[in-house]
Amino acid sequence: MNRAINNELVITRVFDAPRELVWKAWSDPELYKRWWGPKFFTCPAAKIDFRVGGKYISCMRSAQGHEFWSTGTYLEIVPFERIVYSDSFADENGNTVHASYYNMPGDDWPLELMVTVQLEDYEGRTKMTLTHTGIPAGMMSEMTGQGWNESFDKMVEIFKNL
Repeated sequence: MNRAINNELVITRVFDAPRELVWKAWSDPELYKRWWGPKFFTCPAAKIDFRVGGKYISCMRSAQGHEFWSTGTYLEIVPFERIVYSDSFADENGNTVHASYYNMPGDDWPLELMVTVQLEDYEGRTKMTLTHTGIPAGMMSEMTGQGWNESFDKMVEIFKNL
């Protein structure tokens, strides 16, 4: 389920996996690299300092070889329940850059967005609700939602093979 209201994208997915495994997909850089990025993208680099105040930097690489880096800081971590972190476009050194650095359309991109991941048990599976705040409404919100969902589709496949 997707919904976008007031620059807030909300996606709810149910995974046939225990909460601990979904949590690990977010917190373990090697597992993260296996699912991060839309269909036809890879994640060649991910560094995760998974603690409040810790930072992450990751790269999505398109099939054409274009790289898109992002970085942020973990603001809240409640084990196996909730992750809140800032999210910014970055260069390969982890320096925050404006969305225009990657030719993203629209002038209303903030330098920092927020992501909240909420996990809960649901009928023997794990229900995950992702809230991504700050994305410009319209086409960019739709494209971001599509990208997240394609990433989560890859997560589903990983869980089947673990």
